[in-house]
Amino acid sequence: MVASSGIEAGLIDLLAVFIIAGGVGVFVAKVGRFPYTIALLLAGLGVSILGINIDIVLSHDLILLVLLPPLLFEGAATTDLGSFRENIVPVLALAVPGLIFSVIILGWIGTYAFGYPLLLALLFAAMVLPTDPVSVLALFEELGAPERLSVLVEGESLLNDGVGVVIFSTLFVLVNQSKSISPTVVADAGVEIVVASLGGLLVGLAAGYLIYRIMVNLDEHMTEIVLTLILAYGSFLLAEHYLHVSGVIATVAAGLFIGNRGAEYAMTPQTKISIFNTWETATFLVNTLIFVLIGAKTPIAQMLDNWQIIAIAIVLTLAVRALIVYPITGLVNRFSNRTVPFSYQHVMVWGGLHASIPIALVLGLPPDFPRVTQLRAMVFGVAAFSLVVQGLTMGRLLDRLDVVTRSETKELYELLLGRARAVDSALNAAKRLHRKGELPGDVYEDFRGEYEQEKDNLNDAISQLLMDNPDLRQEELLVGERRVLKEEKSAIMDAMRSGVVSDDVGERLLEEVDLKLNRVEDGESTVREDPEKEAYTEFWRTRADEYGLSPGND
Repeated sequence: MVASSGIEAGLIDLLAVFIIAGGVGVFVAKVGRFPYTIALLLAGLGVSILGINIDIVLSHDLILLVLLPPLLFEGAATTDLGSFRENIVPVLALAVPGLIFSVIILGWIGTYAFGYPLLLALLFAAMVLPTDPVSVLALFEELGAPERLSVLVEGESLLNDGVGVVIFSTLFVLVNQSKSISPTVVADAGVEIVVASLGGLLVGLAAGYLIYRIMVNLDEHMTEIVLTLILAYGSFLLAEHYLHVSGVIATVAAGLFIGNRGAEYAMTPQTKISIFNTWETATFLVNTLIFVLIGAKTPIAQMLDNWQIIAIAIVLTLAVRALIVYPITGLVNRFSNRTVPFSYQHVMVWGGLHASIPIALVLGLPPDFPRVTQLRAMVFGVAAFSLVVQGLTMGRLLDRLDVVTRSETKELYELLLGRARAVDSALNAAKRLHRKGELPGDVYEDFRGEYEQEKDNLNDAISQLLMDNPDLRQEELLVGERRVLKEEKSAIMDAMRSGVVSDDVGERLLEEVDLKLNRVEDGESTVREDPEKEAYTEFWRTRADEYGLSPGND
């Protein structure tokens, strides 16, 4: 028999991974509520324990260069920019100063707990502490966590990975050069972190804008899928390997830009469906590969040899995570109208999972690096604990804290709303095709009659559902009002820039919109429920009355 070529052997190994994944998928479908990603990891651990060899090297480059960019890009592209901006203060506070302080604290404690030199203990902290978007995004989606909680945890994960990689890279150089920590070294490291982070942000936005400008004048969804693929990998490689800034932050920034502004202004409905379906499939396949390989490549023997120090690392990682999350969110709550509930803080502590980024970083250490075997065992041990123990108990924690996941009513509302949007899109598409002469009149009328009837039925069902569920109605009213007020604010600012209104009048109008937004943030709507009574008397009405005008009183 002819020996297998390298490519053929690689395909056989890859097929083995997906056979395992297929079996896990069938198991999860039969069992029900069980996180698919955690099941993949457990299956991989079983493969490792049984000694079954999957000859795919889980390397630093494979994770960072091949697997991570699509996961980061899809996670950012599907993040609502409005929700992200609303929660940007706690997200940034935890992702930047929070991570830096936690690295310092764990590093300092690690000198005593692990017996490491300070720089090496700091390096371990920088490797293990970044929370992992791969795990968090998959797990929260499966559990149906509340949107704001998902944004908080996912947003922090997406940002602190970039900061964590930069801190790790800086400490790695210092350890290799056997430097000691001094004010000059700390200052240089701080500058490097800021430059790498801001540089990555600028690269991502510039790359995203370039692809956006191309897509604005293009209506070819297959080509646009390729363009987003170029953007995901291109922004990462351009930032990381050519400009030496943060590739992680670049990819996240590019994904946020193209997934929000690009989706709104540069994609047709068909293109949106094609692009987001493609990326959803890609991330599912990448998640499958990475979780099986993490389990299969876990160094079981090394972990058993170092179980005591791994146990200490697990406890300290959780303790430092709590030591950072509670004070920082508490401080943010004191200066914010939208506070982070205590129950959310508990979930954010326990939901700080660690996997692909820490494992990629520790796999990138050279064989002659100090304590490399022990560091690898510790990082894999913390990752395995966070994914299996914390991951499997996440649903129970959400239930115990009464952090409500999607209710049956909410799911029905999302179903009706999603179908209503699809019907609107279908009506617009039919009208466009009819105008182009691509849809005969009689056929168009059949389409229009069918879809308009369905649209009326959907609107009736949505109205009845909201009427029967006043809490849901109030929630959707506030969400919608917040978006509308932000559009109002944008229109006023445009009018000021173009000279339609003077700056002093514009500032007064903006102040009023801000007052309305503050009321909405406090859970109070400015939209009247009683047709005979205004919920909020706008400034212009008072001025119009003073001038002798009586609008609405005819």
